[in-house]
Amino acid sequence: MNATQEKLREEFDAYVAKDKKIEPKDWMPDGYRKTLIRQISQHAHSEVVGMLPEGNWITRAPSLQRKVILLAKVQDEAGHGLYLYSAAETLGVDRADLIDDLLSGKAKYSSIFNYPSLTWADMGAIGWLVDGSAIMNQVPLCRCSYGPYARAMTRVCREESFHQRQGYSIMMELMKGTKDQIDMAQDALNRWWWPSLMMFGPSDKNSTHSSQNMKWNIKRFSNDELRQRMVDMTVPQAELIGLKIPDPDLKWNEDTGHYDFGEIDWVEFNNVLSGNGPCNNERLEARNKAHDDGAWVREAALAYAEKKKTKE
Repeated sequence: MNATQEKLREEFDAYVAKDKKIEPKDWMPDGYRKTLIRQISQHAHSEVVGMLPEGNWITRAPSLQRKVILLAKVQDEAGHGLYLYSAAETLGVDRADLIDDLLSGKAKYSSIFNYPSLTWADMGAIGWLVDGSAIMNQVPLCRCSYGPYARAMTRVCREESFHQRQGYSIMMELMKGTKDQIDMAQDALNRWWWPSLMMFGPSDKNSTHSSQNMKWNIKRFSNDELRQRMVDMTVPQAELIGLKIPDPDLKWNEDTGHYDFGEIDWVEFNNVLSGNGPCNNERLEARNKAHDDGAWVREAALAYAEKKKTKE
């Protein structure tokens, strides 16, 4: 790093330390830009892939009202992907390249979406737990030091709060129902609890990016801090409607004022993240098929844009 770059880096660090926003035309370190591209694109991919477990249940929702709500939620996820790809493009990357990385399996997305949605109760568990974890992760991102990302997250978080309420509403209704419905809700919680806690990423001692991201004000809290917040928030919600958290080590700690909880299966976490989860192949096949089937739409839009440009 030469003297000029070092001075720019010092000015950048001081600016960020004052909790000010970096905009696309501002100077930024290469590491900051690369980190944001990686994080925002993975976030966008997660929103797009995240439509798949729920889209499978739109036609099988138990009522017209539930169908409309779920359809609106899946539509929201598509919009979130759009906001985030747009934010990533302000960093100088091409959206088509990001999508190619997703379709080829090169890019990562949240490991949670590689688990199957087996029953209607899964729509409740996903909304309550998965979107609940997402909110816990994403609300601090509204204060991210990179302006376009922070502004995108403000709208995303408003919509995610609706998604969480939708999921918890489903679980509440099931817990008022028959024994089979209650068992179905408990089974969904049993299957989604641990993967939801894995959404916060590796433990702090094994996280390779957290420390620097917090210095740059990309992140505000560590993975383990956010995971603990999720546990503390969710356990009372489960108890309120009669669900039991599937963790024999879970207990309230009077000394810390938090819940103690069991160890996450990091072998499973790494296995799913590396592409060996229950639905990894299925998810990529579905995204590739949708991309191929939609080629004519993209081609028609480009042809229309070119024709309009020529006329002008």
